[in-house]
Amino acid sequence: MPRVEIYTSPYCPYCHRAKRLLDAKGVAYEEIDVIANPKRKPEMIQRADGRTTVPQIFVDDEGLGGCDDIHALDRAGKLNVKLGLDSPAGAA
Repeated sequence: MPRVEIYTSPYCPYCHRAKRLLDAKGVAYEEIDVIANPKRKPEMIQRADGRTTVPQIFVDDEGLGGCDDIHALDRAGKLNVKLGLDSPAGAA
């Protein structure tokens, strides 16, 4: 299973939506709360090519973008492949 990391804020509805999609797929991920750990935000910005908004989702160090981006990948049938799941079909 690939390593999945998601930078979040507890106040962000898009973060909750992105995590719901990952949870629905049964994907384990490391959540990095940039409010509780503000020293991690510059790391996120660097990894995300300057993007400052949360969520930012990474699979094996590849930046997938935010909530809308992973939902678009899912609709296109590409998210499961990136997540190492058996079926390439979208789930949501």
